[in-house]
Amino acid sequence: MSIPHSKRVCQIIKLKPEAEAEYKTLHANVWPGVLAALGRHGIADYSIHYYPPLKLLIATFKYTGNDYAKDMDAIGQDEETRSWWKVTDAMQESFVEGAEGSGKEIPWWMDLEEVFRMDGQSA
Repeated sequence: MSIPHSKRVCQIIKLKPEAEAEYKTLHANVWPGVLAALGRHGIADYSIHYYPPLKLLIATFKYTGNDYAKDMDAIGQDEETRSWWKVTDAMQESFVEGAEGSGKEIPWWMDLEEVFRMDGQSA
Protein backbone atom coordinates (compact mmCIF):
# COMPACT_ATOMS: atom_id res chain seq x y z
CA MET A 1 0.00 0.00 0.00
CA SER A 2 1.34 3.40 -0.98
CA ILE A 3 1.35 6.30 1.48
CA PRO A 4 -0.06 9.49 -0.08
CA HIS A 5 2.39 12.33 0.17
CA SER A 6 3.08 15.82 -1.00
CA LYS A 7 6.85 15.85 -0.51
CA ARG A 8 9.69 13.34 -0.41
CA VAL A 9 12.81 14.32 1.49
CA CYS A 10 16.36 12.94 1.51
CA GLN A 11 18.98 14.38 3.84
CA ILE A 12 22.56 13.63 4.89
CA ILE A 13 24.79 14.36 7.84
CA LYS A 14 28.10 12.97 9.07
CA LEU A 15 28.21 10.64 12.07
CA LYS A 16 31.18 11.10 14.38
CA PRO A 17 33.16 7.83 14.26
CA GLU A 18 33.23 7.44 18.03
CA ALA A 19 29.42 7.69 18.17
CA GLU A 20 28.53 4.86 15.78
CA ALA A 21 27.58 2.21 18.36
CA GLU A 22 25.69 4.64 20.61
CA TYR A 23 23.80 6.15 17.66
CA LYS A 24 22.67 2.73 16.46
CA THR A 25 21.63 1.68 19.97
CA LEU A 26 19.69 4.89 20.48
CA HIS A 27 17.86 4.48 17.18
CA ALA A 28 16.97 0.87 17.93
CA ASN A 29 14.66 2.31 20.60
CA VAL A 30 13.58 5.79 19.49
CA TRP A 31 11.76 7.66 22.23
CA PRO A 32 7.98 7.25 21.83
CA GLY A 33 7.33 10.99 22.14
CA VAL A 34 9.69 11.70 19.26
CA LEU A 35 7.90 9.17 17.05
CA ALA A 36 4.54 10.62 18.08
CA ALA A 37 5.63 14.18 17.20
CA LEU A 38 6.79 13.06 13.77
CA GLY A 39 3.51 11.26 13.12
CA ARG A 40 1.39 14.19 14.32
CA HIS A 41 3.13 16.45 11.83
CA GLY A 42 2.91 14.41 8.65
CA ILE A 43 6.18 12.47 8.65
CA ALA A 44 5.80 8.92 7.31
CA ASP A 45 8.00 6.14 5.97
CA TYR A 46 11.06 7.58 7.77
CA SER A 47 14.36 5.71 7.61
CA ILE A 48 18.00 6.47 8.28
CA HIS A 49 20.73 4.48 6.53
CA TYR A 50 24.42 4.46 7.45
CA TYR A 51 27.32 4.35 4.98
CA PRO A 52 30.41 3.52 7.09
CA PRO A 53 33.22 4.33 4.61
CA LEU A 54 32.22 8.02 4.57
CA LYS A 55 30.49 8.03 8.00
CA LEU A 56 27.29 9.22 6.27
CA LEU A 57 23.81 9.08 7.73
CA ILE A 58 21.23 9.22 4.93
CA ALA A 59 17.64 9.94 5.97
CA THR A 60 14.56 9.62 3.79
CA PHE A 61 10.94 10.31 4.61
CA LYS A 62 7.61 11.27 3.11
CA TYR A 63 5.79 14.37 4.23
CA THR A 64 2.01 13.90 4.05
CA GLY A 65 0.80 17.25 5.40
CA ASN A 66 -0.14 20.54 3.77
CA ASP A 67 2.35 23.03 5.27
CA TYR A 68 5.86 21.59 5.51
CA ALA A 69 7.47 24.65 7.11
CA LYS A 70 4.75 24.92 9.75
CA ASP A 71 4.95 21.22 10.60
CA MET A 72 8.76 21.25 10.79
CA ASP A 73 8.53 24.23 13.15
CA ALA A 74 5.98 22.39 15.29
CA ILE A 75 8.25 19.35 15.53
CA GLY A 76 11.03 21.70 16.60
CA GLN A 77 8.84 23.04 19.41
CA ASP A 78 8.18 19.57 20.86
CA GLU A 79 10.11 19.28 24.15
CA GLU A 80 10.91 15.56 23.88
CA THR A 81 12.13 16.03 20.32
CA ARG A 82 14.34 18.93 21.44
CA SER A 83 15.82 16.70 24.17
CA TRP A 84 16.39 13.94 21.59
CA TRP A 85 18.19 16.40 19.31
CA LYS A 86 20.53 17.45 22.14
CA VAL A 87 21.65 13.84 22.38
CA THR A 88 21.84 13.05 18.65
CA ASP A 89 23.29 16.39 17.50
CA ALA A 90 26.34 15.78 19.70
CA MET A 91 27.00 12.63 17.63
CA GLN A 92 26.83 14.41 14.27
CA GLU A 93 28.69 16.92 12.12
CA SER A 94 26.61 19.01 9.73
CA PHE A 95 27.56 19.65 6.10
CA VAL A 96 25.50 22.87 6.15
CA GLU A 97 27.66 25.97 6.52
CA GLY A 98 26.77 27.89 9.68
CA ALA A 99 24.54 25.15 11.12
CA GLU A 100 24.52 25.06 14.91
CA GLY A 101 22.11 22.21 15.63
CA SER A 102 18.66 20.80 14.98
CA GLY A 103 15.73 23.17 15.28
CA LYS A 104 17.79 26.27 14.56
CA GLU A 105 17.32 28.75 11.69
CA ILE A 106 19.98 27.08 9.52
CA PRO A 107 19.13 23.40 8.86
CA TRP A 108 21.30 20.81 10.64
CA TRP A 109 20.77 18.01 8.09
CA MET A 110 21.56 18.83 4.44
CA ASP A 111 18.67 18.33 2.00
CA LEU A 112 19.62 16.52 -1.19
CA GLU A 113 18.26 17.19 -4.65
CA GLU A 114 16.17 14.42 -6.14
CA VAL A 115 17.51 13.63 -9.61
CA PHE A 116 15.46 10.52 -10.39
CA ARG A 117 12.23 8.90 -9.24
CA MET A 118 10.28 5.90 -10.45
CA ASP A 119 6.67 6.06 -9.28
CA GLY A 120 4.21 3.23 -9.41
CA GLN A 121 4.78 -0.45 -9.92
CA SER A 122 7.36 -1.87 -12.27
CA ALA A 123 6.30 -4.53 -14.75
